[in-house]
Amino acid sequence: MAEALLRELAGHRFEAFSAGPEPAVRIHPLTVAQLRPGVSDLGRLCPKSWLEFTGEWAPRMDLVVALDDGVVAPHAPAFPGNPAFCEWNLANPLADFLSEPDRIRLFEKVFWQIVRQLSALIEAPQNDAMPARATPQCKPSCTGQFANL
Repeated sequence: MAEALLRELAGHRFEAFSAGPEPAVRIHPLTVAQLRPGVSDLGRLCPKSWLEFTGEWAPRMDLVVALDDGVVAPHAPAFPGNPAFCEWNLANPLADFLSEPDRIRLFEKVFWQIVRQLSALIEAPQNDAMPARATPQCKPSCTGQFANL
């Protein structure tokens, strides 16, 4: 979700990737439901292992953001270029204990939390003169993406 949103909001300035330690077989339908068909590039989205971003050929990232505490820096692999690492710690809308109506509401809540975090990242003054793939130094409220929703 965060990958698609960053591309939609500022794809001309940022290159976005999404991955996690245990990728799903497909993008969750409630993730797709939150995104805007025809605006969000849904065709580019697919679950990926974060190991795809660890080889010599992998894109160099400036910032990796964990969307929950299950993928924090100590558990993450080493990424080329030693990018900054931030955590957002958003609620997991795929938690087993959620009823379907609660899951739907939580997907929407997480969607808007990601929009707010990405908007803050995009609007940060230090981003104004940065090249397309650069991101600011990590701050406690910093955001980005590296988890599978």
